[in-house]
Amino acid sequence: MNVHTLRVAALCMAGHVTAAAAHAQTDYFNTDAGRPIRTEDAYAIERRAIELQVAPLRLERARGGAYRWGVEPEIAIGLLPRTQVEIGFPVEHTEGPRGTRTTALAGLEMSALYNFNHETRFPALAVVADLLIPAGPAGPDRYVPSFKAIATKTFPWARFHVNGQISLNRDAVNASVTSANAELSRWTAGVAVDKTLPLKSMLFTAELVASEPMTAGLAQRWDAAGGSRIQLSPRVAFDVGGGYRLRGDEQGWFFTTGAAVAIGFPWAPRR
Repeated sequence: MNVHTLRVAALCMAGHVTAAAAHAQTDYFNTDAGRPIRTEDAYAIERRAIELQVAPLRLERARGGAYRWGVEPEIAIGLLPRTQVEIGFPVEHTEGPRGTRTTALAGLEMSALYNFNHETRFPALAVVADLLIPAGPAGPDRYVPSFKAIATKTFPWARFHVNGQISLNRDAVNASVTSANAELSRWTAGVAVDKTLPLKSMLFTAELVASEPMTAGLAQRWDAAGGSRIQLSPRVAFDVGGGYRLRGDEQGWFFTTGAAVAIGFPWAPRR
């Protein structure tokens, strides 16, 4: 990893810590997969809203010293009440032995989230259908569909989230494939807790995630991560996070950062 990359990461973290508080905005409260952690909450974006995730980056360094980063620009649309659809374009960069480097599109990812209910005495529940489509030199060699179940429960002092995802394609796929969020897995299970500071429009979160790699013969993975998300303006939210692979192949640290810009349908009726 060169000095320039380290400086960019440091500037991102410094800007996040010193940013001024925004007022009366809640996008920072709606956590998404990979922003800044993999475990997400059970809520969709507002109806008729469009969210552009312009710079979601995940940088990894394995114990052997190899670096890998992925960036996945996404568009999320609140198409119906409690429903959002997303399309992402994951791009992967890897550094191999003897200075070899590869940057390529790693598929086309489409997903839809539906929130069943708001919280009462019971948690908010949601389901996500996801499809990774073969596209690009680093993409999978076949379609990879998966389903995720999400539960969110809020207490006066913290929120808790539980995610469970399973892939319907149990066969091994292209081992080089990864998205900006994480490597492909046969199954993934994660639990997260977050704490909000409403007066500062800021959220802090931490998670523990277990997963089984799609590639046969690789060890089960355990990742611990944490991060923060802040509302910089009425339409812009910024996040930064990091973690460490506690168990599994390619143990090492990872760093995430991203930003989202919220807009509305141009034809949405005025209230």
